[in-house]
Parts: sequence; C-alpha cells; structure tokens
Amino acid sequence: MPLAPRQGNPVPLEPPHIRAVGHSHATARNTREWHAIAPIGDDKGTPVPLTRRHGHPRATRPTPMAPPCHSNHRRTMLRSPEGASNRLGANGPPVSLADMPAEVAVVGSGPNGLAAAVTMARAGLSVDVFERNDWVGGGASTREITLPGFRHDLASAVHPMALASPFFQQFELSRRIRLLVPEVSFAHPLPDGRVGVGHRDLQSAADAMGADGPAYERLMRPLVDRIGQLTTLTSGALLQRPVHPTAAAFFGARTLEQGCAVWRSRFSDEVAPAMLTGCAAHTIGRHPSLTTAAAGLLLTAHAHAAGWPVPEGGSQAISDALATDLGTYGGAIHTGIGITSAAQLKTYRTVLFDVSTKALAALGGDRFSTRYQCALRQLHHGNGVCKVDYALDGPVPWTSAALRNTPTIHLGGTRDQIAASECAVARGKLSDQPYVLVVQPGVVDTTRAPAGKATLWAYTHVPFGSPLDRSEAMTAMIERLAPGFRDLILAQTSTTASDFATVSDNFAGGDFAVGAVTLRQLLRRPVLSPTPWRTPVDGWYLASSAASPGPSVHGLAGWHAASTALRDQYQLPPPDLGLEPAPA
Repeated sequence: MPLAPRQGNPVPLEPPHIRAVGHSHATARNTREWHAIAPIGDDKGTPVPLTRRHGHPRATRPTPMAPPCHSNHRRTMLRSPEGASNRLGANGPPVSLADMPAEVAVVGSGPNGLAAAVTMARAGLSVDVFERNDWVGGGASTREITLPGFRHDLASAVHPMALASPFFQQFELSRRIRLLVPEVSFAHPLPDGRVGVGHRDLQSAADAMGADGPAYERLMRPLVDRIGQLTTLTSGALLQRPVHPTAAAFFGARTLEQGCAVWRSRFSDEVAPAMLTGCAAHTIGRHPSLTTAAAGLLLTAHAHAAGWPVPEGGSQAISDALATDLGTYGGAIHTGIGITSAAQLKTYRTVLFDVSTKALAALGGDRFSTRYQCALRQLHHGNGVCKVDYALDGPVPWTSAALRNTPTIHLGGTRDQIAASECAVARGKLSDQPYVLVVQPGVVDTTRAPAGKATLWAYTHVPFGSPLDRSEAMTAMIERLAPGFRDLILAQTSTTASDFATVSDNFAGGDFAVGAVTLRQLLRRPVLSPTPWRTPVDGWYLASSAASPGPSVHGLAGWHAASTALRDQYQLPPPDLGLEPAPA
C-alpha cells in the first residue's frame, strides 16, 4: 500500500550539505466515490478475462475515498465525476454502480505506467492498472532484500529527473515527497588518488579542477544556464522542430565534440574528462558516441543545476506518490495480475502499455501491421547490468573525504579506462577494471537502515543476459578505495543481468534502458514519428521507456502516451496534475 502522506513544511536536514526539497501533501483537488464489486483473479492471481461494465457519470458531488486498491482479489470501481463526457452514457438510462465501466487499462505499474494512469484518471476516466508483481513501481521500487530494516532500491536510486521532468513538475512531486539534494551531486576518484568533485554549484566544481576548470565551465555553462530549455528539447519525441534553437545549437555542438575522436581536445588533464565520462556511462554504451555524449552532458548539466536528488525512504516514494494520486482520482491497481493475452483487454476502450517492445509485439500479434511488428522487433537490447545490494555495519570507510559527502560515486578510472571497459562489454566481454556506479543513500537519507548501519547500492555493466555474478569485482574495487569495507558487510544480495526480469519484465537481460540507447533508436523509439506512442491498433499506446524520450525515471513516456490517447480517443486536453495550495 502507498505510504501515508505527511503534511507540513520542508524541514532542513543535518548535515548542512543536504538540501531537502518538498514535502508530502494530503490535500486532493478532487475526489471520487469508490465501491468494490467483483474479483478479477483467483486467489493465486491467475489472469482471467476482464469484463466491461457500462454506466453513466455521477451527477452528485463526489465524496472522499480510500487509497488505491493493490489487490488481485477485489476490483475497485469508481463513479465518474460531474462534467464527464457523455461517451460513458450520460444521456442513457440510469444503471447500477455494479455496471459502471472501467474505461482505461494500463499494463505495468512502473513510473511511466503510473504517470499514464494518473493522467487518464485526472481527465475524468476510470482506470485499471495491472501489475504482474506483488508491488507497484517497477524500477522505482524499494524493498528489504538483505536484512530486516535495510531498504534497498531495486533499480533506480538517484533521480536527476525528479525535479527536472516536465511531468513531475506539473505533478508537483516535490510537494508530495521529500527530495534530498546533496551539495555534491557525484564524485569520481582517479587512479592517482585525486577525486573529481561534482559540486552542484558549477563554479565550485570548476574551481576544484585546477587547470581544466575554465575549460570545463565553458563547456557546461551554456547548458546549465539553459537547463529548462534543454529539458524541453529532450523530453519528447526527437522528430520535432526545436522550440529553443539556441539551446539546441549549444547542446548539439558540445555533443558533437564530446561524442567523436576529438573528445580529448578541450582538456589537458584527466579529472574533467573522467567526470564527464563517468556521467555518460550511465547510458551503458560505447564511448565515444553521440548518444553517450549527449546523455552525459545532460546528466552533468542537471548535476550543476537542480542537482541529483534522492527520495527520502527510497525510490518507492515516487511510485507511492503516483499511486496515491491515482487512488484519489478513482483509479484501481491490481497486483499479482499478469496480462498475457490481448483477450484480457478487449473490454477496454483505451489501453496503455508500460511494457517492452517484445511484450507489445506478442500481445499485438496480427493486430499490428507487418511494418509495425518489424519496427518493434528492430528495437534491439543494449548491454545489461549486474547489481549488488549491501547491508553494512556502518558507513563505507572511504579514504578520501570527498567520497563521504555524496550519494553517487563513479568508479572506473580515467576517461580512457572507462571507454575501454564499456567498449569491451559492448563486444560481449568483461573488463578486469569495470565501470561501477555506487550509491550510498545514507549520506543524505537516514531512513534506509537501522541506526549506525548503512545500505550500499552498486552496479556494473555486463553483456545482455549475462548470468555472471560480478559482486566480487565490485567489492574489490570498493575495498581498494575504502580498506575495511569487506569487514562491514553484514549481508549482500546480487542480481545478475539474467535475474532482472524478476524486478520488471521490461528489464529482461539486465537492459535498464529497455532498448539500446543509440542514435537510431532514439530517433526511432520505436518508430520515426512525432507521436511514437501511438500504435496501429486504435486505442492502444506504448507508454514505456521503449518509447520516446527513452530511459530514466521521469514519467514522460507515460504522460505523452496518455496525452496522445486523450486527444485521439476523447478529444480532451491534458489535465491539470497539480495539488491544491498547501494549507496555511
């Protein structure tokens, strides 16, 4: 069940290098009446055909209701609010509540699926969300997977888009949960003992770099100063005319420079290029390349703008905020229900799929044109991830103080060393010195572990679908920089690339991006179109990271898919997603 919302103003946290953004807010803009009617699955959660009920909008004032249903035993339905379209039969004869329709189905409860569901529910439509797992959130989930009291993020852990995403801005996420923003967004140790420090303040970061500081600032300043315009540029389908051509020109020129053979020309030292490459390696691809360079520059710009926040309590807080809002506006979430056949969805007018292209192709079958089926199959997987979660007896004993003051650390050495490691993985090999992304949430969030203890999250890149457990390689790299680390390990849980489908079907093979992040696959994700979320089946929309704008926890694919569906199916504009003003 979603966490109960808290009320109140933001409370500063200690130590002072942490900035808390936002607070939870329990006030809803609108509410609806709920009524549980009939089960849709057996006691084991076996999928069964879903039946549609028809009805009309409720003509009286809606009343408050409970949080969303997260059960495979009961189906919770809603009465539509006043002012809803007569497409639901407003002009027809009165019907019983048991006959009320579920107009929209959403398959998958990851951030994109929940964003789609919230958008449709806010527009006045009844929504059912179906989730195969027993919890909601997909990659934005937090669970105790080592020892009791130690809360670990199953996939995403740090969220650069939580403050920057246009969807989350409209949703006012920062008013619903606490986003803890460190003053140091990331750190990057080098083999010679130096550490690149990604201060949120760009000038401070440049000053700490020495000789390359001015060059780094010249590279990043135009992007940081135009971060809102850059976010707009990269938050939808790429097949569109740039709304902000100047920002696009700055971004394009720097992407070309950092994405080709001249990527070393700007710098004379190792620190700045290593920091940029550590950020670019989040994309799990070859270096240098245009796509890894573009993603790295954008992530680095966010690091020096609003920062890289960590949700208090874990990534689950984001999913719970979305689920709670969905319930407030009448939606229902059914966990333990896997959608394996299009026949289960035939009673819904609109279906939004937070699934991979492979899963969509299987569900669509011959309903899709040959051309669209081909496009879905051509979206090939990227490299995979092997992850390890540690329960520790205390904080990591980094020898460098700079590594103790940030949640995010990039291990892997110099720019050339990271590039060699990532290119080896792309060729199906493993590196002796892999790139390792480390997250220590306890630096800013004390809720993740019992008092005096700590959690640690780390992953490295491996070939797609690899069954190899790379936890020893990751432990060894951390131990070299933090002697005594091994002695602190109370328990650990490894998730290999081949295991990741248990977290989310979308992550099959360990591909967090749900399709390789290449130039072709960013332009054609999954088709070359200004509205790539629309499928050839009327009422069906792709709402996952397999559609534009691609990976990250931003909710944008789901939001765009839902907005497209509202225009296509109901001639409705995107709804307001915000909260009421906070109480005095």
